[in-house]
Parts: sequence; C-alpha cells; structure tokens
Amino acid sequence: MEEIEFIIDGTKEAMTGSVDHLEKSFLNIRAGKASPQMLGSVFVDYYGAQTPLSQVANVNVPDARTITIQPYEKNMLHPIEKAIMIANLGFNPMNNGDLVIISVPPLTEERRRDLVKQAKSEAEDAKIGIRNHRKDANSDIKKLEKDGTSEDLCKKAEDDVQKLTDNFIKKIEEHLAHKEAEIMKV
Repeated sequence: MEEIEFIIDGTKEAMTGSVDHLEKSFLNIRAGKASPQMLGSVFVDYYGAQTPLSQVANVNVPDARTITIQPYEKNMLHPIEKAIMIANLGFNPMNNGDLVIISVPPLTEERRRDLVKQAKSEAEDAKIGIRNHRKDANSDIKKLEKDGTSEDLCKKAEDDVQKLTDNFIKKIEEHLAHKEAEIMKV
C-alpha cells in the first residue's frame, strides 16, 4: 500500500515538474512587451565559461519597448552583444559605450502565429512528458501486482494515475490558452 502511495506521489511530483518547465518555457516566448525573461536563455562567454546573462549584467526594462543591459564590467559589452545575437531571439542589440540597448519591435501578425506555434509545440512536449510519467507509474504498479499486491489496489492506483494525468493535461491546456491569448492580443 505504501509503495503505491509512493509511486503516485512521485508521479504527481514529476508531472508538476513538467508543468513548471512549460511555464518557464513560456516566459521565453515574448508577447510584444519587453521583459527581462526574454533574455533568460542568453549565455555569455565570461572568461571561458558560459554564464547566464543575469550573472554578468543588470537587465532592466525602462519602458514596454526597450530592454537595457548594464554589464558589471565594461569589457563585457561586446561579449554580451555577441551572445544576444547568437541566441537568435530576433533582437538587434546596440551598444552606447555604457549599456547594451535592445528595442523590442512590435510583433507582426505572421510572427505572432509563429510564436503561437512555438507555444503549442512546448505544450505538446509537456503533454508527452506527462504521458511518459503515467506510463512509468503504470509499469511500476504492474510490477507490484506481479509481486503479490492485490489486483483491486493496483486497479485503483492506475485509476488515480489516470486522474492525475487528466488534471495535468487540463492545466497544460489552460496555460496554452492563456499564452495564446497573450500572444495574439495586439
């Protein structure tokens, strides 16, 4: 009995991790307004080590269309510009000697559709993760059944895992619908 609860708790934790990962992925998909999270995937070559941008510079959003990056060390201006270009986020960074400035262009209709596709792809990946967690849990339950756990307990556990799966898939759909509305809002 404890083993079944352990499997269900572990599955719930893993599924929560999949949804958390999706939320973080959605932060990198911009919806028109400037945000420091847009640069969350940027890593800068800092003395030979790939370091997150937030650890080598201060990232600010003075207005809805501008991101400013002030490096902690002046000699990091060019590596930061280069890292933003390499990250392929569709930004054109400018350097004024003190700051790297990014003007966030308004999204075109075509770009919005591409971002929605990207969001749907991220959501589908999260759903696949949820289904994989379900499959792992069910195979663990089947092993317990072979090892002598009662058939009724195992059947109930599989039902509980399916309910968890349904709930988490529904959460993913809700997150996707919210992100899609955010992207398409002009």
